[in-house]
Amino acid sequence: MVDKNTRVSSLRLCLAAMVAAGAIGNVQAAAPDTKRVIVAFKPGVAAAMKSSVAGLAKGSIKHEIFGTNSVAMEVSAAALKGLENNPNVEFIEEDAIRYPLALTSPSTGTPYAAGQLVPYGIKMVQADQLSDAAAANRKICIIDSGYDRNHEDLSANNVTGEYDAGTGWWYTDENHHGTHVAGTIAAINNSGTGVVGVNANKQVKLHIVKVFGADGWAYSSTLASAANKCKAAGANIISMSLGGPTQNTTEKNTFASLATAGILNIAAAGNDGNTRASYPAGYTSVISVGAVDENKAWASFSQYNSKVELAGPGVGVLSTVPMGSGQEAVLTVGAASYAPGAMEGSPVKTATAPLADFGIGNAVNTAMAGKICLIQRGTVDFAVKVSNCQNSGGVGAIVYNNVAGAFGGTLGTTVTTIPSVTATLADGTAMKSQLGQNATVGIKASNYAYYDGTSMATPHVAAVAALVWSYYPTCTAAQMRSTLTKSALDLGTAGRDTKYGFGLVQAKAARDRIASLGCGN
Repeated sequence: MVDKNTRVSSLRLCLAAMVAAGAIGNVQAAAPDTKRVIVAFKPGVAAAMKSSVAGLAKGSIKHEIFGTNSVAMEVSAAALKGLENNPNVEFIEEDAIRYPLALTSPSTGTPYAAGQLVPYGIKMVQADQLSDAAAANRKICIIDSGYDRNHEDLSANNVTGEYDAGTGWWYTDENHHGTHVAGTIAAINNSGTGVVGVNANKQVKLHIVKVFGADGWAYSSTLASAANKCKAAGANIISMSLGGPTQNTTEKNTFASLATAGILNIAAAGNDGNTRASYPAGYTSVISVGAVDENKAWASFSQYNSKVELAGPGVGVLSTVPMGSGQEAVLTVGAASYAPGAMEGSPVKTATAPLADFGIGNAVNTAMAGKICLIQRGTVDFAVKVSNCQNSGGVGAIVYNNVAGAFGGTLGTTVTTIPSVTATLADGTAMKSQLGQNATVGIKASNYAYYDGTSMATPHVAAVAALVWSYYPTCTAAQMRSTLTKSALDLGTAGRDTKYGFGLVQAKAARDRIASLGCGN
């Protein structure tokens, strides 16, 4: 267990309902009287059909799928029937929607420079046991929401990307997801600054294909385009913290083709906590990644099924977010410092005042005027507790757990003007002995954040793959995939299982296996 006092923030923006996907054109839902479909043309007629199909079908072409003979288009029911009977059409299928899928220790100076935090996942996947000096021979393509090129922990990386008319420049990130993924892969080993990634020494090459704009969703057609653009950019590995519940032939064929071309495709298993497969992770040409926590226990949100192949750290993962967009919770009482969680929806501000016991916070109490309210979790929701503190004249709120462990809270749609944080049961109990002492409670802007999700597990696996592969670049993608599964740390039921797949990805074990047995054995 990581020492709680080393945590810089406890914001865990739970991405449990998000599974991650791709968009390269303008992202808009189809009109109510039309349907958005992918139309694949037979060989030799694609160019002619692409130029005439919109008029013939009385439809609207929305996206030409890069590297294929296919387009995404909106058509009426009558026009769709006509297309189905067109002899030049290979097949028609739904253009499925895709969505984004979301604990530290201080560096001792070896192998990372002092003054940084080392997310628990870095050591858990053995990245601290292998040098990334040779990683310049590998390129990871991240398909996501972009990359904050100006981030203090990312700006010096070897990174390229693309402009898209629908989502904008690759180096902007409106919903923060892609920058968080990138930090897990390659946050820089720079003294006194932030965190470190799996490949921390600016060696691994990154290519960014931005498929999510501010609205945070896209179509499978644009994901297929994005993946083909990764290939065109020379990627060895494609990392996709994204997905959706519906499979289609276009994606399936795209990723099968990329695997045949020697590219390692890796995607998030999904965050619905059920047995349903998510796509693209569910295709046989893609490694499906599930999530575990800092204790190597299965994350309850992680989808579990026969497709899950590997597991990675995915609960409370600290990584980069666009500069100033994260939140850091702070909490001190008297001379004691605590490691709080940020209450989602709290204003970004701090308050200092005497600490007072507000019980369970289920009623207004004017004795709280000018105080910091210490509130036990339970009975009423967080918004009611914090609102009652505020309406009592309280200037800040601490909600502590009623069971062991930390937790993330949210105020939902309730707007409050006082800062609020969460705390563990142990910390809450300790603070009850400090009533009357001055407490400082607050939420500060940060360049880092804790996220949960298979989205966070996926870049751990992609980055380990690049790290190990850099030692043996003549190994094939298929051989690397085999090595990663055979060297994984078996968790849960002996052998492959639905929650962990073959187990937790291990960098040094994979590298040692190749050194001893050769590629893929």
